[in-house]
Amino acid sequence: MRHGKKFNHLGRKSAHRKATLRNMVIALITHKRINTTLAKAKALRVYAEPLITKSKSNDMHNRRVAFSYLQNKEATTELFDVVGPAVANRPGGYLRVIKTGFRLGDGAELAMIELVDFNDVYNKDSAKKSGRTRRSRRGGGGGNKAAAAAPAAAAPAKEEE
Repeated sequence: MRHGKKFNHLGRKSAHRKATLRNMVIALITHKRINTTLAKAKALRVYAEPLITKSKSNDMHNRRVAFSYLQNKEATTELFDVVGPAVANRPGGYLRVIKTGFRLGDGAELAMIELVDFNDVYNKDSAKKSGRTRRSRRGGGGGNKAAAAAPAAAAPAKEEE
C-alpha cells in the first residue's frame, strides 16, 4: 500500500531513483531539452526546479548544494554560468513538459522536458510583443474589413503624385 507516499517512486529503489534523476538533470542542463517518459519528466521537474532556483544566486553555498545533488562539475558550472542568469527574472516555472505521444514497445506516454528560457520557437514571439497587454473591441482594425481595405487603396494613390 502507498499510504502517505507523496512522490512517484518510478519502480526503483531509492539509490537507483536518485541516480536516474541525477543523470537526467545533468542531461537537461547540458542539452536544455530531453525526451523521456511522462512520469520521469514530472519527477524530474520536482527534482530540478529547486536546483535552478538555487542557481539564480551565484554564491559558494548554493554551488556546493547544487554540486551535492549533481556530482558533476561541468553541469554545475553550466547551471550557474548559463542557466542561472537566463532565468534570473523568472519567479518560477523554469521547465516545460510537452506530451509527445506513446512509445511503440510498451505504450508508455512520452514527453519532452525543456528549459523555458532556452526555446527560441516560443520566445521569439514574446520578444516582438508591445507593451500593451489588453485587447479592445474598439478600433484597431480587428474585424472591420472596409476600414482595413481603405488605407490599402489610398496608399497607391499617394505614390502616383
